[in-house]
Amino acid sequence: MTGRMRIASAFILAVFILCGLPPAVPAQAQSTPAVEPSNDAERALIAQHQKEWAQLTPEQRERVLANYRRWNTMRPEERQQVQQKFQQFRNLPPEERQRVLEGLRRWRQLPEARRDELQQAYGRWRRLPADQRDKVMRRYQQFEQLPPEQRQRMLANYRRWQQMTPQQRREARRRLGLWRQRRWGVPPAP
Repeated sequence: MTGRMRIASAFILAVFILCGLPPAVPAQAQSTPAVEPSNDAERALIAQHQKEWAQLTPEQRERVLANYRRWNTMRPEERQQVQQKFQQFRNLPPEERQRVLEGLRRWRQLPEARRDELQQAYGRWRRLPADQRDKVMRRYQQFEQLPPEQRQRMLANYRRWQQMTPQQRREARRRLGLWRQRRWGVPPAP
């Protein structure tokens, strides 16, 4: 793949995945000053895609330029991964592509602190051994199968658990162990 094709692929990736389809913009909004490219490579990219660039909002243009700059700092193997993921995205059925785009839009609307929290949790999950990841996924799938009211109860209990002190948690575990022992004859956990 030539350098120009990679740049064009990056531009298309930035426009369609990260910006989504451009919304209809009133004529007066289009006359607002656009985000300006900072170097010859960015100006050349925009010149090659004038029609698409003209349809973007200033915010979308800013995102495209930021993504183009990020693209230029990537190592070749990182670029290849992005291109493969984009190709996978293009091969999805239309309704699945729409679902992915909606997920990206929701992700961008999250506060940065929440995105960081989710990324850290995902990192912790990825570092788990494969058998533990599978166990977590099975439990999540079981949770998803529960009726909505039971899921809400479990989430409320989880929130209460998160607010407990370590001493309160130990006491709750002790009581749960005694309850299990009386109910099912299960020995308490150590």
